[in-house]
Amino acid sequence: MTRLLYTSALFAIVAFLYAFSRSNKKERIIHDQFRQIVLVNLLNSSVIGTDGSFRNGFENEFYNPTNSKPPFFQVFDDEFLDVIGPDPSLNLISSDFSYDFAHEAPVWVPDTDEVFFSSSAGGALGRSNIDQNNHVFKISLKEVAEAMEQAGGIQDVNVTHYRIDLPESVQMTNGGTGLYKGQIVLVNEGRGRRPSNIVFMNPYPPHNVTVVLDNFYGRQFNSLNDAKIHKSGNIFFTDVPYGYYQHFRPDPQLPSQVYSFNPRTGAIRVVADRLNKPNGLAFSKDYKTAYVADTGAHHAHFGINSTFPATIQEYDVDPKTLVFKNQRVFAYVDSGVPDGLGVDEFGNVYGACFDGVNASISFFYSSYFVWNPSGTLIGKFFIGTTSANFAFAGKGRLVILAETQVYLARIAAGGMSLMYG
Repeated sequence: MTRLLYTSALFAIVAFLYAFSRSNKKERIIHDQFRQIVLVNLLNSSVIGTDGSFRNGFENEFYNPTNSKPPFFQVFDDEFLDVIGPDPSLNLISSDFSYDFAHEAPVWVPDTDEVFFSSSAGGALGRSNIDQNNHVFKISLKEVAEAMEQAGGIQDVNVTHYRIDLPESVQMTNGGTGLYKGQIVLVNEGRGRRPSNIVFMNPYPPHNVTVVLDNFYGRQFNSLNDAKIHKSGNIFFTDVPYGYYQHFRPDPQLPSQVYSFNPRTGAIRVVADRLNKPNGLAFSKDYKTAYVADTGAHHAHFGINSTFPATIQEYDVDPKTLVFKNQRVFAYVDSGVPDGLGVDEFGNVYGACFDGVNASISFFYSSYFVWNPSGTLIGKFFIGTTSANFAFAGKGRLVILAETQVYLARIAAGGMSLMYG
């Protein structure tokens, strides 16, 4: 009996200390305006009432019940505090406010500590259309660290983003992943009669390119969007007619689908359909689960329909065929649509989502939603400007593409490895 009482008391003390530490962490953080960590009590927001102010769809308002000014970290659950850590930061590291140079296809190369990405394809400041290709750029995170050190600490800097000259076969780059056996995988939408394709690009100068896929048994893709590499070595990618909606690709010829491609054998197959507009995708840490963003509500130049999907679908990955099975909803975003997806070392799912979309002026606030593996929204990174994708750059660094700007978030979590071979 004495041992039982002692054990019970010990457990009670441990539980009290844990709760006290979590409470202290909350109290310490909530008043820290410099780091802009904002706690949201969902119970206080669960009833608005007849005379309250409701949001009118997702196209002109974002969820900010505390009226905090971006950028800030919005916390819905204590789990998010473990993601961002005790001293997170968010800093501008490169910018050109006249040009959407930082839109999509972020890929981190560990050996050089560089991040590659593409400019906007068909956007208002993208300098690209049916007559003009977009471009691929890179920045050096070593240069970022040196610039911050020279400036006296962690603060905003503006390092050079270097344009990569690529051959005519690379048109309207929109997706990127890897490395695949040391090569960057670029996913290109195509332009006019130039087909959509997937290419391998050498991360080192002169950045030579090899086209590895540009058709489905002789049929052109619509406009390839995004990709991830499975542990098997197969490249999974999405095809959706955004190039058509943005007036630089012909009429769609195939359904909007998710594909699997084996670069070793050339085998290609559809692994998922029944999606309105499949966009970003990611795998769980054990590769048994796949996540696919459906951006059906966003019709690009054709506008927004908030009754269409803005959903992340979840699937089981068949261990033999790699087909996506047992489709179910993982999460529906409360604002905008989910675009680029990623998974951190804890299994949390990150989604780049447009908050406060206004299609008439092509302007929207963006935030990065973070869900735990069960699909519960635990927090958001509010950056207060346009953004579509991001990439982890090792432990504790998240590079955020924000069209005319690139940001670096320093947090506690790291991303799962996206490399193969």
